[in-house]
Amino acid sequence: MKLLRYGPVGMEKAGALGSDGKVRDLSMLFSDLDAAHLSPRALAALHALNIDALPVVAGDVRLGCPVSDIGKIVCVGLNYADHASESGMEPPKEPILFLKATSSITGPNDPVIIPRGSVKTDWEVELGVVIGSKASYVSESDAMACIAGYVLINDVSERAFQLERGGQWDKGKCSDSFSPIGPWLVTPDEIADPHSLPLWLEVNGKRVQNGTTANLIFGIPKLISYISEFMTLHPGDVISTGTPAGVGMGQKPTPWYLKAGDKMRLGVQGLGEQTQTCVDSRP
Repeated sequence: MKLLRYGPVGMEKAGALGSDGKVRDLSMLFSDLDAAHLSPRALAALHALNIDALPVVAGDVRLGCPVSDIGKIVCVGLNYADHASESGMEPPKEPILFLKATSSITGPNDPVIIPRGSVKTDWEVELGVVIGSKASYVSESDAMACIAGYVLINDVSERAFQLERGGQWDKGKCSDSFSPIGPWLVTPDEIADPHSLPLWLEVNGKRVQNGTTANLIFGIPKLISYISEFMTLHPGDVISTGTPAGVGMGQKPTPWYLKAGDKMRLGVQGLGEQTQTCVDSRP
């Protein structure tokens, strides 16, 4: 099942993707897709529906982030050995964690805003995990039962802010529009193995990232269990699991970065695609 939210910014409604690829309206059942509708019981009720019998949403609709009111985005740094290498860093012995501000969340195809003073805005295609059940000190063996579904994420980053301005990475990760999520949340029954998914990203038609989640250093059960030692994961929270090699910072022989007018296209197998155009921030 592929769940989504559609409509203008701030006015999104709950929806689902039909087997014909058309957006179907769920808003007559509940107004929005929030944490309350991500529990195993709520998802089981949605699975019982005939999605294709729901009304088709006419026209070319904007898709928003597929989950509303996300509590936190927990990101995992350097979780692919090839990305750690291109960053000039050793693969971590434990997961590297940082948070992204929820104010950075946008829809999957909304513009990416180059922040004021940016000289190194970069891209990162990632598999995202959406939590459906509360997780605190959860074991690895129980971790997968806490998942409501999977999403595609572009962990947009400003490297100069992140690495050259002192302090934590968050300064380069939290600008407005730096967390495009979607197009939809895919429930676990549709993803046979989240550790074998190809993922890729193109800039202006050039394929720059081409990896697979089989190369994750720390797999999803480990990440959920590990993160839950340090903070409680609540329904609607998102874990962004890391990016493979091919980011702008790692381009050879010379790194290069995003500028206004550049177009990104990215995808994870089974989770759909995103397309974003970069625009300048307002003066």
